[in-house]
Amino acid sequence: MIYKNPQDQVVDDDAIKAFIDAYGERATGLPQVAIVIAAYNEAGAIGPVIQALPAEVCGLAAAAIVVADGCADDTAAEAAAAGALVCDVPVNRGQGAALRLGYRLAREGGAGYIVTTDADGQYNPAEMDTVLAPVVAGEADFVTGSRRLGSQETKDMIRRTGVRFFAGTISMLTGQKISDTTFGLRAMRAEVTGAVQLSQPQYQASELLIGVITHGYKVAEVPATIHRRRVGESKKGQNPLYKLHIPGVNNFFYGMRFARVAYGTWWRERQRSRRSRSSRSSTTGSGVRANGSGPGSVEASASSAAPGAGRPADPAKRT
Repeated sequence: MIYKNPQDQVVDDDAIKAFIDAYGERATGLPQVAIVIAAYNEAGAIGPVIQALPAEVCGLAAAAIVVADGCADDTAAEAAAAGALVCDVPVNRGQGAALRLGYRLAREGGAGYIVTTDADGQYNPAEMDTVLAPVVAGEADFVTGSRRLGSQETKDMIRRTGVRFFAGTISMLTGQKISDTTFGLRAMRAEVTGAVQLSQPQYQASELLIGVITHGYKVAEVPATIHRRRVGESKKGQNPLYKLHIPGVNNFFYGMRFARVAYGTWWRERQRSRRSRSSRSSTTGSGVRANGSGPGSVEASASSAAPGAGRPADPAKRT
């Protein structure tokens, strides 16, 4: 994994060392499925979420990894008491940074598959089988749930409109039909998370999705459910007026920041693809293969030996 910010690597390296020191072989010998959760001040919610997680997903043993992102409450202790492996990071950096660290813990711990869910209990753990199944079957490298194909309890029309707008925008930019770009219940082959650039500390859902698509991995959607948050408050779209609890204002800030990340990631990946094509063209005559990051590249071919990837590679601040 390449870090854009050297300080992020320092924080992650220290957190991983502390994680391994705390859990030993449990950290370095993870089961096939790692359920990764980023949490920021979710005491009261995280415990029930962990307790409801399945011990197996698609018949494969699973372990929960919670990255406590600079929490100022009892989130870390509550998650550990409920049975999760907890990586307690002392500084709050954002959901994107927390998930990036969780992905690395899962990969380096030997997990073949990663499933993500949120710490607030909005996603149905029983649907993890549905989301992971296409990946285990070799039909996809990355699968996201979709509230638009499934169901949602929210009545927030601004949020619903935003989901449709960004789905249409990212579908147009990438050429991949996506109906829900921000759904938190996702599943993927573990090595996929190490092949794409993840530099956003927050609003990382679109960065990962666009990166996976533009690297040529197979992406799929399945119907899924999102429930209302019943404990605590959403951290999305925080702004100077957040304490006034004005949902429309929070949604506006969230949309603006999400758009910045989505368009910025698309432009970055477009430039990367151009450089990659140029590099391949310049090496075609010499018979040297360009070392890309996606399926069919040297890196992807080597990573196909990772746990759970026993098939040929496809052509291919607050939490």
